[in-house]
Order: sequence, then structure tokens, then C-alpha cells
Amino acid sequence: MKVALRTLIIEDEAPARMLLQRFLSDHEAIDIIGEFSDGFSGLKGIQENKPDLVILDIQMPKLTGFELLELLDEDLPEIIFTTAYDQYAIKAFEMNAVDYLLKPFSKDRLHQAVDKVLERFKHRVKEDETVKKLVSSLHEQQDTLERIVVKNGTQIHVIPIEDIIQLEAQDDYVMIHTPEGRFMKKDTMSYMEQHLPAEQFIRIHRSNIVQIKHIKKMEQYGKESYVIILSNGNQVNVSKSRIKDLKRELNF
Repeated sequence: MKVALRTLIIEDEAPARMLLQRFLSDHEAIDIIGEFSDGFSGLKGIQENKPDLVILDIQMPKLTGFELLELLDEDLPEIIFTTAYDQYAIKAFEMNAVDYLLKPFSKDRLHQAVDKVLERFKHRVKEDETVKKLVSSLHEQQDTLERIVVKNGTQIHVIPIEDIIQLEAQDDYVMIHTPEGRFMKKDTMSYMEQHLPAEQFIRIHRSNIVQIKHIKKMEQYGKESYVIILSNGNQVNVSKSRIKDLKRELNF
């Protein structure tokens, strides 16, 4: 009995979607059950359809392919990425043995990728951990964050860096304070400190990073103890080891 992979295409460019449809139309193991033009509808499509395979573009506006994967729960589908990414990202793909298609690609190359996935699927070798390692690897390689994507129940929030007032450590999560509310992101303060723009953000405590423009006041309440008041009214203690850096930044 032949395996038919229930397949979704998530690609923001219509010509690319049509090309994928045409290339896959004669592959007997592919059953295309839907296509989506953006990451938001694609995420919903994955959650509702539970596909075996997703052919996923990385560079999409609003929600990239990697951001989409970050928001998925357990039991990931098989993934074939399509990408025009740089050589460093490609090294990460190769290290983690996830198949990807570097645009422009041929019909034969696409079929080779599908056949690899089909072989894994037949033997029930799931790539959940491989995909997660890949996302983590590329996550770490990112130079400077421009936005943070979080899921709150069924809602997805794309938070521009400019909107962040404060980041606060919460066990394995980071709580992001914005004018619109607070959002939880599974990440580390160390990652945030390394990837937020250094000219905009400063870590004032092991548990707190703040955006400099949102610091309204710094007050001393002991010999070497300081607290800052942020634009949202939050009061945050400054650790002794960070006071000198903060004073320099604020010309205090």
C-alpha cells in the first residue's frame, strides 16, 4: 500500500505556489490538501488539517517560516523548506539534516526532497527534534531582533522591538511588557540581551532588561540602592553591578 502524504503549501508568492503545484501534480505520493499565502493562515491550516508534510517558504512578510514553526505545538509535520537564505543558515540546515530547497530549484530536486520525506514517513522516523534544533540554531544565529512573535491562546502577536518597555525573567519564559499588555515568550534573558539592539536596551538586573527611552526616573533609596520608574509606572530595582553602566547611559 502506497503512502500518500497530505501536503500543505505555505508560500507568499502566487507564481511560486503555482510552480509547486505543477511540479508536484504528477508525484503519486503527494496529495495537496491546501495552500496558504502567509504565515498566519498557514499556521491555522497546519493546526486544523494536521498535514503529513508542509512545504514552507522561510522569507514571508508578517510571519516568517521560522516564526511559524516557533508557534507550533508538539507533533510537528514533516517540513521541506524553500529558501533564498545565506550560506550560514544553509550550514545549519546541513548540520541538522532537514531538507531544504534553495530557490530557484528544479522539479527533480523537489521530487528528491519529497522522496526523502516519504522514506522517513514510511519508517515513522519523525523529525520533530531535528526541526526544533534547526529553529533553535537559526534563532541563535540571528543578529539583531526587529520583532518578537508570541502566541497567547489562539491569538498571535507580532511585537515590534520599539513597543517593548521591559523584559522580565519568569522561570523558562520572558515576560514582555508593552503598552498593549504583557506577553510570555519561551526564551532566555541571555538571548534577549545578546540580540536586542544595544543602543536601545540595557540590562539593569539579572531578571530585567528595559528599553532606555522608557526610563522616566532613577531614584536612590539607600547608600548603593537604586530603583528606576518606567513609562508604564513599573518600578524596577537596579542591581549593584549594573548601576555604573546605567548611570553612564543616563548621564546620571
